[in-house]
Amino acid sequence: MASEYPSEFISAVEAPTFDPDKPLPPLPSGLCEESAHRGMAQFQEIMRQQLEGSMQAELQKLLGTASGSEKEVAKKNFEGFTNLFQRFLQVKGPSVEWVKIQRPPEDSIQPYDKIAARGLPDSVADSLNKLVVVKLNGGLGTSMGCKGPKSLISVRNENTFLDLTVQQIEHLNKTYNTDVPLVLMNSFNTDEDTKKILQKYTHHRVRIHTFNQSRYPRINKESLLPVATSLSMSGQNAEAWYPPGHGDIYASFYNSGLLDQLIAQGKEYIFVSNIDNLGATVDLHILHHLVSQPNGKRCEFVMEVTDKTRADVKGGTLITYDGKLRLLEIAQVPKAHVDEFKSVSKFKIFNTNNLWISLPAIKRLQEKTAMDMEIIVNPKTLDGGQNVIQLETAVGAAIKCFDNAMGINVPRSRFLPVKTTSDLLLVMSNLYSLDAGSLTMSPKREFPTTPHVKLGSSFTKVQEYLTRLESIPDILELDHLTVSGDVTFGKNVSLKGTVIIIANHGDRIDIPAGSMLENKIVSGNLRILDH
Repeated sequence: MASEYPSEFISAVEAPTFDPDKPLPPLPSGLCEESAHRGMAQFQEIMRQQLEGSMQAELQKLLGTASGSEKEVAKKNFEGFTNLFQRFLQVKGPSVEWVKIQRPPEDSIQPYDKIAARGLPDSVADSLNKLVVVKLNGGLGTSMGCKGPKSLISVRNENTFLDLTVQQIEHLNKTYNTDVPLVLMNSFNTDEDTKKILQKYTHHRVRIHTFNQSRYPRINKESLLPVATSLSMSGQNAEAWYPPGHGDIYASFYNSGLLDQLIAQGKEYIFVSNIDNLGATVDLHILHHLVSQPNGKRCEFVMEVTDKTRADVKGGTLITYDGKLRLLEIAQVPKAHVDEFKSVSKFKIFNTNNLWISLPAIKRLQEKTAMDMEIIVNPKTLDGGQNVIQLETAVGAAIKCFDNAMGINVPRSRFLPVKTTSDLLLVMSNLYSLDAGSLTMSPKREFPTTPHVKLGSSFTKVQEYLTRLESIPDILELDHLTVSGDVTFGKNVSLKGTVIIIANHGDRIDIPAGSMLENKIVSGNLRILDH
């Protein structure tokens, strides 16, 4: 989502910078090392308590600027934030010890084919009526040069991400005569624009609910205090707030009351995915596997994983740690072991962020405050140059908290994220056909892999990208495309094999309409060379 939530996990907390004029408690002096160590621990504990106290005082001041209803929401948000902040201050070192990492047992990550081979029951409707589809819709389209929610960008035949999602679920509901609702987790950045657009789906056969992610205060990196001066979102406070990563789904879903409402309607599982992953459609085989387990052995959490390629070496992977299945992200890995983590032979799979989670289990864990996710420390620089940090969590990191959690190794086709215009070129092309909101790869493509596309900075923004392409090229037989500089494509261009087009600074290359480029390098003066 766009916010592309980073995976820079905290490995150690730097000592914060303090006011040199402020008196600090003296360190106890002692002759023996143990005494000095104990003294340092006492000192750090006093500092931690002082920081917690200062943060509480600042949050109270911010609450004082709120009106009635706003105050109640802010109080709930601040409870979650305070918990995260306290844990942030207590973290002493890496969140994983490398020597304790083990490969997951064979049966903890099942191949998709094995799940699908069990077939489907006569009544698929019974399973579907226990399902809710949740899309993470907190991100903006800024990375692709668009204003407003990313979910409202057109990706195929004038359809937006949200249009395609609604079409998929409506198709399920009509085909099986079911009631699968769609739930959107918005952020304060996307809520207003999304709600306006939802009116157009009033007559579609999909019930749509929304709830909002929490709103947390950004923290000054030096003082470790909020940069906000009031709860307002305007003026100097516009940059003072952030949505705290998709791991916030558990608390905000629970706090919204929607979780209880859906459980009361007989819903048992949610299927959660990023709204920009066009491969994340409801899979009936995975759903049947979940609902057909005997009660005592119900799987409460499924993470869809897929095989790593060299493009995915930084993706989070599943490990066994302290006897539990756990998500390991690259920034949790000690520097000495990063190459080992990136090894496609040792860590063969990565997390697609397509997750199937038990609703009653979320309720249980929230009520016991037993949801334990690693803290992501995300450094940012505000427009004015001020350095801040955001404390976030990731939805998949909660896998270790659920009973009988498992991974399912799914086909690559279930991971089709659109993060850049290079991705957009693929999903808009003849590589895929669109049916009832779902994209499927053309049977005319001889290889199951997608081409590797790298469009240069002239194509970064969607508007620019669209003006440079009179029509989307035929890429059915393309393996690799690199485009750099001032390049435009005429209508009905066909690209095959490896094609590299580079316009040097000051040059412009116009690929003529009807051109067919196969294994070619096109340089600044449009000389065409064999590659």
